[in-house]
Amino acid sequence: MTASGNERDAIRVHGAGATGTTEVAGAAGLTPARARRTALRCLAGSLTLVTVLGHLVPGFEQPCLAPVAGAATGVAAEVVLESLDAWAYLRRPRYLSPRSGRTGGTLDFFLPSYVTGLVCAMFLYGGGRLSPVVLATLVGVSGRYVFRFRGTGGPVLNPAALGTATVLLLSWTGGASPYRFTAGVPEPFDVVAPPVVLGLGVALHAGLTGRLPVLAGWAGGFAAQAVVRGLLSGVSVMDALLPVTGAAFALYTVYVVADPETTPAGRRAQVVFGAATAAVHGLLVVLGVAHGLFLALVAVCACRGAALAVRARGRRRAARALTASSAARSAVSPGTAPAAPTATAATAATAATAATADPR
Repeated sequence: MTASGNERDAIRVHGAGATGTTEVAGAAGLTPARARRTALRCLAGSLTLVTVLGHLVPGFEQPCLAPVAGAATGVAAEVVLESLDAWAYLRRPRYLSPRSGRTGGTLDFFLPSYVTGLVCAMFLYGGGRLSPVVLATLVGVSGRYVFRFRGTGGPVLNPAALGTATVLLLSWTGGASPYRFTAGVPEPFDVVAPPVVLGLGVALHAGLTGRLPVLAGWAGGFAAQAVVRGLLSGVSVMDALLPVTGAAFALYTVYVVADPETTPAGRRAQVVFGAATAAVHGLLVVLGVAHGLFLALVAVCACRGAALAVRARGRRRAARALTASSAARSAVSPGTAPAAPTATAATAATAATAATADPR
């Protein structure tokens, strides 16, 4: 879990694949910044535990070196890209900034790319090859720097979903299938494991990341698209809902779709985001497009980014028009008190600043 986040200057949360500045309400008395850091660490720690258990119990068919290669690639790519970005903008790399000097600050900075590497390694099966995992992680981490919101610097596309979808589209490897995660798990643990992972993830998102509405929209939308497919295409509704019982669905829900960095902050927007992802997934399934989970999330993230860009551009135009109008009134009315134009200019400046931020 694309999962999952790039707090950078403010320790933003990422869940997978991962995961602009995300305002998360403090939980259990925690400040928002502390809640973000705690959520980021909990997501990374739980994903690490799931990865280790998945290889030890045997359930994951991926090579044991795959998560190591993914995590190492993610951290290395982050160092290189952040160094280049700092050099281009004549600033100090953020992993060397004073904020990183606090306890765990540097570690928090690299956790998002670490999570991206683990998620890509978890959902890609390339036999004995590590190149698909390495490529997916490179694409995902690079996407954080290439596709980002103006002003906040937050990523537009879910890193884990972007990297995984890119490699799957290149047909380098097979897609993630539920059986691959519990093939060697003895009964009844193969049935118990998915709901346990899903339950713990829901509790984490509800308590720390504030992304429970995304999960609600995603789950409700997935059920709705299954019913619609059953009514329109003749597919059994139970068959359409069958992926919900698998470990792949639980892991995708917890670590990819609910990435705090690439999902909206408002509750209503979160529900719409989750439902839209499920709807696009259902459409891709009807069209016979494979790997619809990751492609649907990338498509919805891209549409959201485009909408926010158009909205921000409109606000910047309105701010410039307000500034020009203020200047014109000052020119034709020289006797006007100087305080009024100054206040108007300040308002325009504030509007222009807000337009460059992520208007969630």
